[in-house]
Amino acid sequence: MPATSPPETPVIFGDVLRWLGGLSASRVRLHPTPGTATVKDALRALEKKDGLCELVDAALVEKPLGFSESEIAVLIATALVNFVRPRKMGIVTGADGAFQLADGLIRIPDVAFASRNRFPGRKRPRVAIPRLAPDLAVEVLSKSNTSAEMRRKVGEYFAAGVRLVWIVDPKKRTARVDTAVDQSVLLDEHQSLDGGDVLPGFRLALKDLFDDPLA
Repeated sequence: MPATSPPETPVIFGDVLRWLGGLSASRVRLHPTPGTATVKDALRALEKKDGLCELVDAALVEKPLGFSESEIAVLIATALVNFVRPRKMGIVTGADGAFQLADGLIRIPDVAFASRNRFPGRKRPRVAIPRLAPDLAVEVLSKSNTSAEMRRKVGEYFAAGVRLVWIVDPKKRTARVDTAVDQSVLLDEHQSLDGGDVLPGFRLALKDLFDDPLA
């Protein structure tokens, strides 16, 4: 489970990095100073399009970027859109779709699905960062993601009401399916992602995500 609040007085910047999940210093923005960042700062960063930033414990944390990771995220998003839209099940967002999960907590899944019941009045939000949790959050691992960071994210997702989390690892060619903080299944490249109760009938072969289309 994620910790509920950061240390009151971090002694050194390394304390902040460890608290955030053992992150590289290059991913934590110094302006605004860690510990002082707000939702407005996260929104400003999103509007400037100078890098995607999540808001965690009043610090702006940059999302890692990668060519291969982006390709896999697009493939997952495309498969979800092709399944969701004809059935009018909800909305699929991509790598710049931010969600405010709680006060002072903004996460940006690489792909997400939010069912129509998640939206007040079943209307599309008119704000850049809506305060809601998706039903499905997908994270495609990059080199700079740490195990502690991902454990914390999974805890935050479920605490906010997310029902299903997929952690896709391009390097290992695997995907971990989390249905609760302490319930997960690891799939290899010969298996398929399953929508479960969130997206009944949806399936996506992992092999289709990892195979090289140029080979």
